[in-house]
Amino acid sequence: MRASEKAYLTLLEEIQSGALPSGAVLAEASQAERLGVSRTPLREALRRLVADGLAVQQSPRVTVVAGLDADDIRSLFEIRRALEETAARLAAQRGDRGAFTALAAEFSHVDLDGDEGRDAYYALIARLDAEVDASHGNDYLTSALRPVRTHLVRVRRMARDKPERLAASASEHLQIARALASGDAELAAHATHVHLHNALTGILDSLQQQRTLDSEGTP
Repeated sequence: MRASEKAYLTLLEEIQSGALPSGAVLAEASQAERLGVSRTPLREALRRLVADGLAVQQSPRVTVVAGLDADDIRSLFEIRRALEETAARLAAQRGDRGAFTALAAEFSHVDLDGDEGRDAYYALIARLDAEVDASHGNDYLTSALRPVRTHLVRVRRMARDKPERLAASASEHLQIARALASGDAELAAHATHVHLHNALTGILDSLQQQRTLDSEGTP
């Protein structure tokens, strides 16, 4: 693996996991030393993160992790709704119903206890996304969804600590998979719409609760 790719993937994972929070400075010298690469591949990695919208070039020498506020999340979900509802509609029409039936069976038995179970759940969602992509067969749609899903990993952290939302999300994904398995395009799009509406509402509620806690903790 090229040094720039290694640096990019490491920084991407750290941003998505929250290890590098919004506003964290990605100083060339310190990051290159920490990641064991020279400055040239580190700069290439930073340029990719900026292009992804995950980092912001504040000056020629200062790059920081991009913020993620309520307005950003609403904008993300606006484009996500348009793309994912279209993808679900097409996948229901064109996809392998047996593959979606098998995924629905897995969603009906998800275990959300502990980090391991939650990680497995998110991996199952990724497999459903991959099957939808393979089913709709539209490369332009897949390319448009890729950066949205990259940002979505950051957003999903806000739901991991809300067991009731995770349980509801699992039920919603089960309904999406069942609709895809039935070949009902409009039902698949509607189930996707309902899930995205509920997901956005839950995330914005979490942000509001955090703002309230932060303000109460301010002397």
